[in-house]
Amino acid sequence: MKSKTLFPSRYRSSTKVMGMPATKYDTIHCIGGLDQITPTLSLHPGAVRDGRNFECAPTLNLQKQLTGGYTRTAGYERYSGKAKPSDASYQVIQVSSFTNVPSVGQTLTGFTSGATGQIITLVQASNYVVLTLVTGTFTSSEVVKVGATTIGTATAVTVVITSLLNAQYKNLAADVYRALIAAVPGSGAVRGVIGATFSGVDYVYAFRNNSGGTAVDLYQASASGWTQVTLFNEIDFTAGGTATPADGTTLTQGAVTATIKRVMIQSGSWAGGTAAGRFIIMNPSGGNFAAGAATIGAVGVTLSAIQTAITISPGGKYEFDVANLFGQTGTKRIYGADGINRGFEFDGTTYAPITTGTTTDTPKYVKVHKNHVFWAFASSAIHSGPNLPYTYTALSGGSEIATGDTIVGFQILPGAQTTAAMAIYALETTQILYGTTAATWNLVPFNTGIGGIDHTAQNLAHSYILDSVGLSSLQTTQSYGNFDASYLTHNLQTFINSKRSLVSCSTVNRSKSQYRLFFTDGSGLYVTIVNGKLLGSLPQYFADVFYCISNRRTSTGTEVTYAGANSGGYVFEVDKGSSFDGADIDAYITLNYNTIRSPQILKEMQHASIEIDGNFYASVSFGYQLGYGTTDLTQPTDVAYATGFSGAPVWDTFVWDSFTWDGVTLYPTEVDMTGTAENYRVTIRSGTDYIYPFTVNTIIAHYIPRRGKR
Repeated sequence: MKSKTLFPSRYRSSTKVMGMPATKYDTIHCIGGLDQITPTLSLHPGAVRDGRNFECAPTLNLQKQLTGGYTRTAGYERYSGKAKPSDASYQVIQVSSFTNVPSVGQTLTGFTSGATGQIITLVQASNYVVLTLVTGTFTSSEVVKVGATTIGTATAVTVVITSLLNAQYKNLAADVYRALIAAVPGSGAVRGVIGATFSGVDYVYAFRNNSGGTAVDLYQASASGWTQVTLFNEIDFTAGGTATPADGTTLTQGAVTATIKRVMIQSGSWAGGTAAGRFIIMNPSGGNFAAGAATIGAVGVTLSAIQTAITISPGGKYEFDVANLFGQTGTKRIYGADGINRGFEFDGTTYAPITTGTTTDTPKYVKVHKNHVFWAFASSAIHSGPNLPYTYTALSGGSEIATGDTIVGFQILPGAQTTAAMAIYALETTQILYGTTAATWNLVPFNTGIGGIDHTAQNLAHSYILDSVGLSSLQTTQSYGNFDASYLTHNLQTFINSKRSLVSCSTVNRSKSQYRLFFTDGSGLYVTIVNGKLLGSLPQYFADVFYCISNRRTSTGTEVTYAGANSGGYVFEVDKGSSFDGADIDAYITLNYNTIRSPQILKEMQHASIEIDGNFYASVSFGYQLGYGTTDLTQPTDVAYATGFSGAPVWDTFVWDSFTWDGVTLYPTEVDMTGTAENYRVTIRSGTDYIYPFTVNTIIAHYIPRRGKR
């Protein structure tokens, strides 16, 4: 794309007063992201030279040109299934005068209504308190109390809540909600987090070592917080015959009985009387099972030994895939691997370890491809038979594919119905598996000498992975079913070189068209890619380190991302709220020096206008440097500017005539910019815990051309 298309000159006009030099106008379009490599005079002025916690907005104009903008990164907040901090609300209770002054944290009660609320702040001069966690409805003119102490008599609310106060009160309410959300019980990092929809209901699950670090426990998010999922028992069987038993039936051996939660056939057939495998069963009643004959209704089986309790060894890092290999509405399953334990299947109730027959049966990655479950064991990809996730024999259609290099990820690629393709990424190679069954697999070397890094393979419009060079894109060519590779991060190679040994996890955000990397030092990288074209990349610096992360769409189509903390045990919902789980979001971008197309001509700066887009309150600091920041010139200091975006009204806190219902969402902020130099560069900064994302679109500089630089 040509630069003149990206950065049009529609604002490059001038005005002239008789006898005075003409004032001209130049527009910087904020697009391109971080660039650490391109020389200053070869780089457009809207590129970022330094920054954190902004992201490149995937904006298209009417001509479908990438117009970009830099959006302050959204926050994240702890999650357990309880009410979310970002959904916190508040209510103002005004009194005629304070009989007694309450304290923050106390509970205010309406004497007549019985309504209650927790006080999050009060303004004594204006005779009002602000509440959250309100239950019931306060009534006008009732006495309000803290315990037995009268605070005052409620009156109609007449105070005006400004955009700033609205943001701050909402944030104080969020703090209260946040404190009610507990970590996943246990110790160490959250080992894995995954969301899934079962029977139309959305669930979130998390894995974490127990408090003693001796095993991993599995938890489900709920309205009451994290609830531990019961792990059942497993028992081997052989000589199963006559008919296929169903999940939910009863296994009987004498006086001992147990409900079967999962029937897992690994070889043979029920019709032939040779079925062998395992049952996942609830705790038996009447004692324990033993080796010998047993029945499931009229179906006979031979049990191999006593049942054993299912346990999950500690450690590991979980990778998941969600699929439905049985074709029924209630048969969607999560498949998972962690490199420490057997792979498993989980339906929201039953955790079922899967035995592949491999000597060291601890796969690191999993992917369901063409109805086969693929597991990565070092340099081998072992898969099940089609629609047979528990069976790995050649007779059933299972096989082992040797890659010759340690596998670091699988990704499904575009392909025809009869010529499917899956990328098998390894440490030093990339290979493409074509075909649909073990009889038609064709493993084709694609990129020998360059592979990928663990936990960085993701699919967006194309498949992406971080390797020793940078972020690589594997995209289809015009020859259907074939692929080309390209690198997207050459302009920030310094950042990549310093971070690639620190990779923790990765994910995508499809609504923002972003590939996202996270590192063990708490930093990250958001790469925005629209229609396969790089729009830009920007670094992130978080208050927490993400150990694991997953992204999905809920049953309502909402995109959600959940991350597990490296320490503390919290699960975070990403892209939520105005803070990093209560911490300030320190965000800034410093743009490239702008010569206004004349590097040796001095310009007298007059003024600037920043076009900011948002739907809530925002406050930014504007700074600039002149003449490459030389100390020969007096450099300005940053100045803070507030923008009063009007969000949705807070029904209980606004006087109807005191706010604009049709709120402004595109707000130009006028700023001072003076001084004379051959160029200038701009810094935009924001750093609080109560500001929601806003987008800096353009910066218009007012200037007067002066003489050439001597």
